[in-house]
Amino acid sequence: MFEKLEEVVKRYRELDLRLSDPQVFSDRQAYQGLTSERAKLEPIVEGYQRYCKARQDLQDNRALLSDSDPDIRDMAQAEIGAMEETLERLQRELRVMLLPRDPRDEKNVILEIRGGTGGEEAALFAYDLFRMYCKYAESRSWKVEILSQNQTGLKGLKEVIALISGRGAYSQLRYESGVHRVQRVPETETQGRVHTSAVTVAVLPEADDVDIDINPADLKFDVYRSSGPGGQSVNTTDSAVRVTHIPTGMVVSNQDEKSQHKNKAKALKILKSRLLDIAVQKQQDEISRQRKSMVGSGDRSERIRTYNFPQGRVSDHRINLTLYRIDSIMLGDLQEIIDQLITHYQAEALQSADV
Repeated sequence: MFEKLEEVVKRYRELDLRLSDPQVFSDRQAYQGLTSERAKLEPIVEGYQRYCKARQDLQDNRALLSDSDPDIRDMAQAEIGAMEETLERLQRELRVMLLPRDPRDEKNVILEIRGGTGGEEAALFAYDLFRMYCKYAESRSWKVEILSQNQTGLKGLKEVIALISGRGAYSQLRYESGVHRVQRVPETETQGRVHTSAVTVAVLPEADDVDIDINPADLKFDVYRSSGPGGQSVNTTDSAVRVTHIPTGMVVSNQDEKSQHKNKAKALKILKSRLLDIAVQKQQDEISRQRKSMVGSGDRSERIRTYNFPQGRVSDHRINLTLYRIDSIMLGDLQEIIDQLITHYQAEALQSADV
């Protein structure tokens, strides 16, 4: 690990020298690339500096154990335990910093929420989950844009697809994919019985044009007239778009906009992100065959979290975390759960990483 840290420090100093070169400064593209690389290395360098200082402080304190003054020896002995704990914590932090970064972490997110088992109640909970993620996005100053939605008569959502734009959106939301189970008395229940329903959540990194290359010949476009609930006509032009990716058979439809061009753009955005996710999943499946555990490779079909309203608790089954504040969580207070999930998967990565 320390050899890698010394290499990082060496590269950081090289970047400082290059950035002070007037010729580099005059080349805008080169300058931006170097400053971006320097910004990524800076937290590691600063963390290593903190570690080196803590290590030197500990060595100095241990040297005082042989001091002739017994009071100084006692004081040094009393401080050593806390110093050792600090040094271990800083070392763990450095190991995490040296883990290979997922290039998708800074991407925007395509969030897909669908009502599962439970009928109307599942659709109502899909709406509640979507609102929860919107509130969380708002707390992070991220932007939410609905790409497609299918509403029910009772304010529920059979399906909603949204683009969440903001720095680090995928890194924070990537572990939300899976089946979310709810236990509560539905609005449609007349006898006060608790029902169990399920909603599926998928979090996909937004695909850039450079991420996924689609051959136009592999796409089939159909246009049709948009319609609302009950078949009621929304407009009188063929603005709705259905795009089919012929090699995979994947179909994406969009009719939210009055413009056929805008509906086509939204449908292609969703299609690209789904195809990118398939490509990444195939790559991860290949890796998982070579090693038993892998960060972020959870099966989306398994239940990951339960929201129990009568008991006021939310339980994440992957990390055995239970919090008794369901009201604040449903209003977007998700950071504690997200932080613990990230810590858990980082710990798994450290077990198999060469750092």
